[in-house]
Amino acid sequence: AQAAGSSRGARRVKKKAQAGECVLLSQDEARFPLVPTLRARLGVKGHRPMVGTWDNKDQVYCFAALNVVSGQLTTRLLEQPARSQTKTGQSKPQRLQAAFAAHLKDIARAYPASAYPEVIITIDNASWHGGASIRQVLEAYPHLRLKRLPSYSPQLHVIERFWRVLRRRATHNRLFTSMASLRATLRNNIGYFQTMRHKVLSLIKSPRKTKKMQS
Repeated sequence: AQAAGSSRGARRVKKKAQAGECVLLSQDEARFPLVPTLRARLGVKGHRPMVGTWDNKDQVYCFAALNVVSGQLTTRLLEQPARSQTKTGQSKPQRLQAAFAAHLKDIARAYPASAYPEVIITIDNASWHGGASIRQVLEAYPHLRLKRLPSYSPQLHVIERFWRVLRRRATHNRLFTSMASLRATLRNNIGYFQTMRHKVLSLIKSPRKTKKMQS
């Protein structure tokens, strides 16, 4: 019942966004490791494709907010080294909370209140989406509204479909030797999708197309 009610509410908000009465953003974070995510691929007959790997736990987090009407992406990358507390003096949740607060400020700059009086941002229930620093940002930018989605409702979290396509294009079967090289690859691929917003919108409207592009 909760999921059905949330689905109806999401449709109403999307209609408002399509009518220009508000901005609707689907926000999420995704982890990208330096070691490759392995997927089947084509190869030359008689030669088995080889993908390198190494023992490395470093990751890059991508924070993204997808405008479900225009296809515009607002993104921020965060390097998350292994044993981050020892290396940075902050725990992983603290670093993610600080990055999310900075990401909200990025969104506020991309959608200033003077031009966009209401910006609705759908988020999941990650712990770093709350706290004093997040409340401070929302108080400073009252036109931003966070709308939490119910647990286990990926059908409402449309940006999940974008992550699948980004992984396929950027990191499947690829080994990275540094977080800097992974960041550069992610930036380049996000930039590509920003020039192909119609393709992003097509993907988020049709989960079947997303699965087809993965295969």
